Amino acid sequence: MRSDRYKPKHKKSGKSKKILYFLLFIAVLAIIYSIYQYRQGVSDSTQTSEIDQEKYEFNGNRDESGATNILLLGSDARGDEQARADTIMIAHYNPDTGSYKVTSIMRDTYVDIPGHGKNKINAANAIGGPELLRQTIKENFDVDMQYYAIIDFEGFVRVIDEAFPQGVEVNVEKHMSENIGVTLQPGLQKLDGEHLLGYVRFRQDAVGDFGRVERQQNVIKEVAGQLASIQTIPKLPKLLGVITPFVNTNLDTGDMLFMGRGLLTANEKTIETLRIPVEGTFQNQRVSGAGAVLVIDIEANRQALKTFIAS
Repeated sequence: MRSDRYKPKHKKSGKSKKILYFLLFIAVLAIIYSIYQYRQGVSDSTQTSEIDQEKYEFNGNRDESGATNILLLGSDARGDEQARADTIMIAHYNPDTGSYKVTSIMRDTYVDIPGHGKNKINAANAIGGPELLRQTIKENFDVDMQYYAIIDFEGFVRVIDEAFPQGVEVNVEKHMSENIGVTLQPGLQKLDGEHLLGYVRFRQDAVGDFGRVERQQNVIKEVAGQLASIQTIPKLPKLLGVITPFVNTNLDTGDMLFMGRGLLTANEKTIETLRIPVEGTFQNQRVSGAGAVLVIDIEANRQALKTFIAS
């Protein structure tokens, strides 16, 4: 009688093993598929990428707030934008809270560059690359970064076209054409990668670089929101493969995949943004040897940035 009583448990155990083996089989298939998609994306992009893949010296540390901070620089490998680093951002990821934040630093912000006196912040990259720019941000704003990523604008175009074959919906607020390589008419429309890049690079109007930074931050939020869908998540390995040849970074592929998957799978995830300098803390001035600059209240902006990251 006792042996009969335990027979169902053996059957249940056998069924559980079959389920476990099936799940492991599915997991292996998912890994193989992800690797295949990633390599296919790399293959598709490698032949067109012109960005220098030689890694830069970068000696940053994890921020004391616990966030992972990544120095993001926009470049055009076909021109001289890489040296001038017109787009300077810090991406903040806090693994404990799952929060994602982006800080844009205006390129004309007038700061102390270690060992080189005062100048526009984008001059630090031209003088000493990402490491000197990291030191400059650390000295002026007391925020360190352990990673950097220099992104070729062409990679942005390729990822947008891969992720959104129908384009990204944007409300273009005015006619735009000067120095962006495309012509944009005002109105709500879907933009492909080339036209969306033109939109976020435009600055030939009364608000200049302030408008450009605002458009960049709005597009980051919009793209992140549209990416976070069940249709996009399976594309993540290929998207990462597509962008990889266009990025020079000290981040490894696993870290990028982990952070990207966390953003896309989190419920109602939003990206918070900040601009440095913050409102009411700067003046437009002309300085000999530097031209038009933003002279800022360093202490006010330092505190604003640290509060933003820690909140």
